[in-house]
Amino acid sequence: MNYISTRGGMKAQPFSDILLEGLAPDGGLAMPESYPQVSAQMLESWRALSYPELAAKVLGLFVTDIPADELATLTARAYAPGVFDSEQVVPVKELEPGFALLGLSQGPTLAFKDMAMQFLGQVFEYVLTKRNSTLNILGATSGDTGSAAEYALRGKRGVSVFMLSPYGRMSAFQRAQMYSLQDENIHNLSVKGVFDDCQDIVKALAGDLEFKSQWHLGAVNSINWARISAQVVYYFWGWLRSTTAAGQKVSFAVPSGNFGNILSGHIARQMGLPIAKLVLATNENNVLEEFFRTGIYRPRGSEQTYATSSPSMDISRASNFERFVFDLLGRDGSKVKALWEQLAKEGQFDLSEHLPRFQEEFGFVAGASSHQDRLNTIAQVNEQYQTLIDPHTADGVKVAQAYREDGIPMLVLETALPAKFSETIEEAISQPAPVPAHLAGLADLPQKVVVMDADVAQVRRYIEAHAPR
Repeated sequence: MNYISTRGGMKAQPFSDILLEGLAPDGGLAMPESYPQVSAQMLESWRALSYPELAAKVLGLFVTDIPADELATLTARAYAPGVFDSEQVVPVKELEPGFALLGLSQGPTLAFKDMAMQFLGQVFEYVLTKRNSTLNILGATSGDTGSAAEYALRGKRGVSVFMLSPYGRMSAFQRAQMYSLQDENIHNLSVKGVFDDCQDIVKALAGDLEFKSQWHLGAVNSINWARISAQVVYYFWGWLRSTTAAGQKVSFAVPSGNFGNILSGHIARQMGLPIAKLVLATNENNVLEEFFRTGIYRPRGSEQTYATSSPSMDISRASNFERFVFDLLGRDGSKVKALWEQLAKEGQFDLSEHLPRFQEEFGFVAGASSHQDRLNTIAQVNEQYQTLIDPHTADGVKVAQAYREDGIPMLVLETALPAKFSETIEEAISQPAPVPAHLAGLADLPQKVVVMDADVAQVRRYIEAHAPR
């Protein structure tokens, strides 16, 4: 399995090469030359596998330059007992028959990002050790990616992390999780701006090929293909635990900000997993919902990006969306390149001629949720099902309700535990969210963070001063 760029300007490369690269040299994103296909017979043979075993099988279809037995060792370490709170790693939490949460928040930072990051931490160290090389991770986070990456990579040999986050735009719990880490290889940079400003700085530095090469820059944001492929695993897992026979369909509802999580569902569907609908749920920053409703992609500027009570989705320019457009346009890199050039000049593009294909061919439907919707949904789920959910998962549950179908299970991807967003939980149910015992003293720990302007040059200078040579 080799990888090409969504913009057509990169020669095909194996997994381990694109793992360390982040953005492709032409500014595009790495994609497999073709999607591996999974037969009904193969699916049935996977039913009895544990999560680490299933991860080795699914990832083995994408990672062909690491021996199968060594890949299985990496997934066994990533999803080992004690790393995740559940023995199953990803429990299916039934709310009522045919309606359940896919429990992706059992990891060390209580967010779905742990699912991919724990694998990423293992595979980074493996490849860097094999190559006797080092890597400086440059990333942006709206809340959960940063802590998941830092917890997965802290103390790892050959890796340093420089993580940009929007100043004042994350919950107190999210800040404490990230900034309390004192490891020498972890650097938190709090940027005076919104997530999109952080993401723009990352893209600018990653796009400076000389700087990128000199400082061995890599990525852990959802543009990293290893994360996307690791997330594909839990769609297979959810399907296997919600069906009893080949051919049965399942729908997935996915709270979406950067389009990475639901993109993995799209890939699973393209591989042959029987997915009926991929339900995209946004908050008030509904650029993606608008696209799937109208066919027009119109990202908003920083000043139009709302600060909401589901802050990890306060994103207006979804990095992974380009990968779906690549598939939508028949994998024509020149067309994708032209569209993104148009986007840079005009601020939008129109693919409304493809509108019928979104659902008919790819299964996508979409909806948006408001602050009041979140509060109502959190209260309703708590009262009706005795289950407490976080605001992002609440967006997913709210939008999923409109797309439930008889005979087709609906799995809502649980994106974080409520403890991370206790203020909103308290507003919804008049009591704070319980904090896991091992994190009870988190807010009292000293924090290590550098605040700076949303300025590419400042971040560049910081990396030059602190990155290992």
